[in-house]
This record gives sequence, structure tokens and C-alpha cells, in this order.
Amino acid sequence: MKPSFTIEAGQLPALLAFSRIAELGSFTRAARELEVSPSALSQTIRALETRIGVRLLNRTTRRVGLTEAGAALLARVGPALLDIDAAVDDARQSRERPAGTLRITLPQVMLPALLEPHLADFLRAYPEIRLDVVVDSSLNDLVADGLDAGIRLGEKMQLDMIALPLGGPQRSVVVGSPAYFARRGKPKHPRDLQAHNCLRSRFSAAGAIYRWEFCERGRWFEIGVEGNLISNDSSLGLGAALAGIGLVHTMEPRAREHLDSGALVSVLDDYLPPYDGFYLYYPSRAQLAPKLRVFADFLRERIG
Repeated sequence: MKPSFTIEAGQLPALLAFSRIAELGSFTRAARELEVSPSALSQTIRALETRIGVRLLNRTTRRVGLTEAGAALLARVGPALLDIDAAVDDARQSRERPAGTLRITLPQVMLPALLEPHLADFLRAYPEIRLDVVVDSSLNDLVADGLDAGIRLGEKMQLDMIALPLGGPQRSVVVGSPAYFARRGKPKHPRDLQAHNCLRSRFSAAGAIYRWEFCERGRWFEIGVEGNLISNDSSLGLGAALAGIGLVHTMEPRAREHLDSGALVSVLDDYLPPYDGFYLYYPSRAQLAPKLRVFADFLRERIG
């Protein structure tokens, strides 16, 4: 009848030491490999034998051998210990190469300018990285939501984050189609927006409606506008503006193509100076995973 054992989680280091001694046939060689003294290793094995209640190793002046109980124990735990060694080795290698799932979050308004043009090149360059992109305009808690990093405007980041600038200062614009301005005229001051159909947005499905921001004589202020469209998807507002429905307040890169083509015209530019731009941010500089490091380096190289 084989001896039976009850193994506790706290005995794992002692079991690993026992396995190395059995494999090497020597306390001295095992102690050297495990970077402990032979006397400390001997005490570890004696404590393990006391807990289990049987002798595991026969010790002589010339060799160390397994007892019957020791051989039975090693046969049972040996494969599991090998799996643990392999898992630790995999974890160690993942620290050294860019691999695994990288979860990032950014608002939809930033997607076309910051990620979409570079996504295919990044995935081709790092085929072992699985990119999980959460497009969400709400202010995510990276740690609570299981995210590795986020991209936000500087003023929208969580506190106590490591932040890397992407692309320099940004501007917002208020835009409408030539057909809309032909019907309704152009506002000369932000307060004139009360007479216009303003296509509004909110950062999340249940979030507050965004109040349009402007700057006059160096001081920023907000205006609550009205209109017949509200959405948490900025592309809907931009599409409605292109169709001549109303005005939209959006990031300048989002509207640049349509401004260049003449499909949209900007107004109130004197009240929309540049402001602090985009940042890639993450919780801690310590133990920065290679997958996040190469993603940060890639974006900074592409975007500046």
C-alpha cells in the first residue's frame, strides 16, 4: 500500500528543495544551486519530514538516496513541480520579450488620428502581442478595469499616473457645412451659438452632456448649447454636420480632412487656442512589461 500525504501550500519551497536534492543526490550541490547553505537546506528537509511524519531521504557520508516514502512522494509531486518550473520560466521569458495581451483604452474621437493609421504596422511588427482595444470615452480606472494603459487628453487622466506625451498640443474646432452657414449665418462669438443647432455629445452612455469649451483673453469658459442630436459616438455628430444639420465641436484632427476639402468650414477659431494634448498613461514605471514598452515606443515614434 502506497503512503498517503497531505501537502499544504506553504510546503511548496520545501518540496522544490526536496526534488532538487533527489535529482542531484547531494545536499551540497543542491544548496549551491538553490543559493542557500547546506545546513539551512538540511533544516528545511527535516522540517518537511516532521510535518509529513515520515523520513524522505537516507543520508550517508557519501550519498543521499530516497526512502520508499520519499520515492512515492516524488512520483506524485514531481510532474507538478516540473509544471511550476515551466510556468515560472515562461513568466521570466515574457518579461524579456514583447508578448501577451495588451489592454488599452481610448475615446472614439482619438481612434482615427492616434491608432487606426498605425494599427496594422504595429501588429505586423509584434505578432506575439494580442491588442485588446477598449473604445470608451468615460474616465476608466485602469487598475479596477484590468487595463494596461490608456490614451487621454492631459486634463482627463487619472491622478498618480506615468504619462508620455503623444503628438504635442491639440486644438478643437467648431465646424459646419457651407450649406448650413448659407441658411443660418456664422456665429461671431461663442454666445451666438444659442441661435444655432449644436450637435452635442456625451463621454459615455449615461454621462453628462459635454459643455462646449472656449477661451477668451486667456481664460477658459464653458457654454451649454442646444440642438436636435445627442450621442456618445462623435462620428454621428460629424456626419450630421457634413449633411448640413448643424454645428459640431470636435478635435481638429477629426475634422481636418473635411476642412481641407471644403466640406466643412470652421468658425470661432479665435476662441479655440491650442491646449495640452494626448498622453499615453499607465499606473507604474516599475516592472514595465515589454508589450507596453514597445507599444509606447512605437506610438511616440509614429506620432511624435
